[in-house]
Amino acid sequence: MRSQARLRWHLSHFEHRGGHSADADAWATEVQDQGRVPLQEVSVGLEIPPKAVAERLNLDAERDIVVVRRRVRYVDDVPFQVADSYFPEDLARGTALMQPKSVSAPGGLLASIGHPQHRLVDEIQVRMPTKDESARLGLPAGTPVAEHMRTGYNAEGRPVRVMVTVAPGDRHTLVYELDAS
Repeated sequence: MRSQARLRWHLSHFEHRGGHSADADAWATEVQDQGRVPLQEVSVGLEIPPKAVAERLNLDAERDIVVVRRRVRYVDDVPFQVADSYFPEDLARGTALMQPKSVSAPGGLLASIGHPQHRLVDEIQVRMPTKDESARLGLPAGTPVAEHMRTGYNAEGRPVRVMVTVAPGDRHTLVYELDAS
C-alpha cells in the first residue's frame, strides 16, 4: 500500500450530519469532505447473524434471519474499511436495503423506510485482524484493526441495525467530539 494520510473518521457526527444526498451516503460524504475519493463494493444477502449481532438485535442466533449489507470501502483506490450492516429481516425485506449496490437517501436509508434511528450505541475494540480481514484490506503483517460496532435504535427502543466496521490502525484516526456539560 502506498503511504498516504490517515482518514479522520468523525464518529460523534457520523450519520448525524444530514448533509449527505441521495447520491452519497454518510461515509462517502465524510471521505469527500476530506478531499479524498470514496468507492464501495457492496453485496447483500440473507443470513443467520453472528451471535454478537443477534444479541444486539434481540434475535435468536440459531433461527432468525437478517439482511446483511457487506461493503469493502476504498479511499483513493486503497481498501480502507470492511463494513457489514445487519438489519432484522422483517424490517429490510423488499426495501432499498436489499439492493446490492451503494444506496443512500437524504436523512438515511432507515428513515426513508420508516425506521429512523433515534439512539446509537458505539462499541470499539482494538484487536489483530482475522486472515480474511487482512486479505480483504491488504494489511501489512502486524497491523492491528479497530472494530467499531454501532447499534441503532428506533424511537420505541427497538434495535434496527448493527454495523460492524473493521478499520486498519495505520489508516484511521477515530475522532469523538462530546459536549462536556
